Amino acid sequence: MKLQGVMGPVITTFEPGTENLDIASFTSNVNAHMHAGLSGVLVCGSTGEAALVTDDERRVLLEAARGAVPPGRLVLMGTGSESTRQTIKRCEAARAGGADAVVVVAPHYYSSAMGIDELRVHYRAVADASPLPVVLYNIPKYMHFALPADLVAELALHPNVIGIKDSSGNLEMLKGFLAAQSETFTVLTGNAGTFVPALRLGARGGIMAVALFAPALALQMLEAHQAGDAAAADEHQAAMKPLGQVIVAELGVPGVKAACEIAGLHGGPPRRPLLELDEAGEKRVREALAGVVVAA
Repeated sequence: MKLQGVMGPVITTFEPGTENLDIASFTSNVNAHMHAGLSGVLVCGSTGEAALVTDDERRVLLEAARGAVPPGRLVLMGTGSESTRQTIKRCEAARAGGADAVVVVAPHYYSSAMGIDELRVHYRAVADASPLPVVLYNIPKYMHFALPADLVAELALHPNVIGIKDSSGNLEMLKGFLAAQSETFTVLTGNAGTFVPALRLGARGGIMAVALFAPALALQMLEAHQAGDAAAADEHQAAMKPLGQVIVAELGVPGVKAACEIAGLHGGPPRRPLLELDEAGEKRVREALAGVVVAA
């Protein structure tokens, strides 16, 4: 299995009013992401409102994604939980649902207690027990701490740990993780605002929310970098930056869902307590997309 290219952390679509899963819209979106050329999807990541869906819903979403993603492209499943036991159970369920690998965010409710020893015990136990390869997930915005580079280097030697998704946007932090990159351990970025710089430092691809509603631009960034066209890569990166800063970083899941809707995908409402954007928020999304994404 190779972690590479541009992948999308798919949104979870809900029916207005009931907040029940809208699987038809979810499947339609995944089909569109595949048609756009993404190399895979992440189900139940942060953008997929992972904290707001039940384990039964996770199973339904994973099975739908697996049915829509063709052979040769990846289905990753977010399985992070606050307990090691529950994380392992979710990894087992991910295998049953057809995932290729799991993406595991660190427990963070008791963030002040998550020292290097606790994180080491947790991730080793998960990696030992998981029937699927494990991708570490570093997202300080939600974890309220960062995975230590020394620990990542140690875990990278585990035969069942194959990579890390770093959504920090901090290039110095990324460099620390890249020191552990090898033939068996891959570093991916989750931050569109620093995608090209991350690639230049050695990252092998990205799992980025912007790729859901601006896949052509995300792929152009990667292709320009791979072709050695620095000027084109920088130009695409400049166009991408406000999408990542405004829609993803500032407006979050509601912003991404609004952007997907504008781009012709199914967005719909987030699940409470998250709320849909107000008129001013939607205007900001449209302004950020103007000239970059053709509205449906």
